[in-house]
Amino acid sequence: MNKAINIKNIFVFGCFIGIVVFMCIYPFAQNQQTRDKLLDKKKQIEDEIAYYKKLIDETKKTKNLSINQLVLLKNQISKREDLIDEINGEMLLLESKIHENMQKVQRSKDQLQAIKTEYAKIIYNAYKNRDAFDRMMFIFASKDFNQAYQRLKYLQLYNEYLHQQVDLILNTTNQIIESNKQLELQKNTKKELLQNSEQEKIKLTQEKEKKDSDVSQLRQKEAGLKKQLKKKEEQARILRNKIESVISDEIKKSAFKSKKTVTTTTTVKNVLTPEEIVVSDNFSGNKGKLPWPVERGVITGTFGEHPHPVLDGIKVKNNGVDISTTAGASVRAVLSGTVSSIITITNNNKAVIVRHGEFFTVYSNLQLVSVSKDQHLSTKQNIGVASTNMDDGKTEIHFEVWQGKITCNPIEWLARK
Repeated sequence: MNKAINIKNIFVFGCFIGIVVFMCIYPFAQNQQTRDKLLDKKKQIEDEIAYYKKLIDETKKTKNLSINQLVLLKNQISKREDLIDEINGEMLLLESKIHENMQKVQRSKDQLQAIKTEYAKIIYNAYKNRDAFDRMMFIFASKDFNQAYQRLKYLQLYNEYLHQQVDLILNTTNQIIESNKQLELQKNTKKELLQNSEQEKIKLTQEKEKKDSDVSQLRQKEAGLKKQLKKKEEQARILRNKIESVISDEIKKSAFKSKKTVTTTTTVKNVLTPEEIVVSDNFSGNKGKLPWPVERGVITGTFGEHPHPVLDGIKVKNNGVDISTTAGASVRAVLSGTVSSIITITNNNKAVIVRHGEFFTVYSNLQLVSVSKDQHLSTKQNIGVASTNMDDGKTEIHFEVWQGKITCNPIEWLARK
């Protein structure tokens, strides 16, 4: 019995093998989750680039180069740069995984060698003590029944341990083979990613050259661009005046309902009825979570004052955001509310103002309107169809958010896509 394998050592060695296997598998699982996120992000960016291309192709049908086409191209370039960054990030992760797998293979080889050495010792000891290990002699030489039972249990454990050693050798060998296959696949994937990155860089260069060419062409049409800008500013002025007038009327309505006095400094919030306060709080509580006014679109005009994309020294002011979308796109309410007013700016540019307590949302550049004044709307309810400009082929809606008489940045209110 002195030369017998210690049962405690068998158990400890088995636990050690289990821990080694877990340490090899757990980092791989974590890396796989990280890579899945990168792939999802990469696919999202690729879809956005494809959508930009679709919108650009729609504007190209008119054969007239437009500022909207230039802005879309700039956004596409930005997304292309994001895509290259994602590919580079994926390559860095792959390099890390390849390095980890190489270490894993080496650990597995060391582990295999240790198991083989341990197994060889067991076989050698068994051979040296073959007489003592004769099963029948070993059991019948017992002093009593209890010792015979203990020796029988020992022989069973000893056999199990030998089988475990053989299984470990086979499993570790298979792990090495599998890891080597993964390494080969990862190296091939990295090679493909490098090729994709180079192709995307070529496309990026071509798009930047196209953008520079478009800017140069548009600058030659300065007089026409200034005329378009003046027309757009006039339409924005009409819309703003109408919005302010509607808000003033709504203040008077709310004051009448709540039996409060209206002064020149009265705000919408000061005269809200209890029901309107609930609606207002609901809108406020959805900041950063509101659905977009179109199912799919891209922001091509941001809130605030910005330099003109082509004309030097000229700034443009935007009380909301401009969202480019596909021809015939439906426009929808971002949250439940009541239609305060419907405005006709031009035959092809109508606007709908929806009240949400002290907040107002504005949807303009609509070709068709499918709601009526004082109609209650539910979230995402269709209110009309986006207008398409026949001169440059762009389909774009203008969206604003007002809190009382103050304009808000809609990007802060809309959910991130």
